[in-house]
Amino acid sequence: MKLIFRLLALVLFIVFFDFALKNTDEVVLHFFWGSQARSPIILLLLAFFVVGVALGVLAMMGTVLRYRGELTRMKKEAEQKKADAQTRARQREQPPPPEGIIEQVGL
Repeated sequence: MKLIFRLLALVLFIVFFDFALKNTDEVVLHFFWGSQARSPIILLLLAFFVVGVALGVLAMMGTVLRYRGELTRMKKEAEQKKADAQTRARQREQPPPPEGIIEQVGL
């Protein structure tokens, strides 16, 4: 399975590399106030892709951090409940003290 993924990654790399080599035409990107940038189209595509990925990751960071905090809180609660259950189990295993029996009987 690992070999299949590596072969697929190699094929995709070759396809994208060939795409980059075939798209070396220079294009002009016009900005505001009459400024412009000249570069190969593949570099502009790569730059916009990287910026898009970065913005996507930043957009998801709030959600990921919130879920991580919630998971940490739930793990602590689960550990506390497990410790409480173990304490109650140990108390049930021990015989009641003699004073407790006398109080229950009413002597």
